[in-house]
Amino acid sequence: MDRLSIDGAWCHTPRIHGDSRGAFLEAYRAADLRAAAGRGLEVAQVNCSVSRRGTLRGVHFADVPPGQAKYVTCVAGSILDVVVDIRVGSPTFGRWEAVTLDDESRRGLFIAEGLGHAFLALSEQATIVYLCSQPYAPTREHGVHPLDPDIGIDWPSPVEELTLSDKDAAAPTLKEALAAGLLPDNRDCLDWYAAAHRAPAR
Repeated sequence: MDRLSIDGAWCHTPRIHGDSRGAFLEAYRAADLRAAAGRGLEVAQVNCSVSRRGTLRGVHFADVPPGQAKYVTCVAGSILDVVVDIRVGSPTFGRWEAVTLDDESRRGLFIAEGLGHAFLALSEQATIVYLCSQPYAPTREHGVHPLDPDIGIDWPSPVEELTLSDKDAAAPTLKEALAAGLLPDNRDCLDWYAAAHRAPAR
């Protein structure tokens, strides 16, 4: 697994074994995550979303603790997956990094609790599966507007071609979310990560 420039985000590029029948790969191994990041991922929920080209979802995050760590893969099609550091007090606060996930490279992205997550469907249709450390809890879920110019994510499609949900379109900017006290605190996140490091392997 390769560490991204934002602490708590890791990209896994699996070895794909192909022959005349097709292909086989290990999309996720807990031992690999623990070896790279020093922690595992206890899966509480598995989400699957299907999006047409131009669908933009995010930037989503959950209150920490407990937050919601994710391991994201694109099992059909292609997406631009984006991690945004929204942890108040983090050295990389406001920074984002993007990774293309698709059904050829079969890469997976691990996103720790407290980080914002968004993706854009690049193919005609994209199917995304993500493992989550906590179940969906509406009262703890929040969002930041994915087109916030202060974050400045370089989405590869013209704005007028993007499709957002009403909820995402109405999400606050990063500055507004900060002023409202919605963003996770970096120290709380670091304490939570330390607890995850101490948790026994599963």
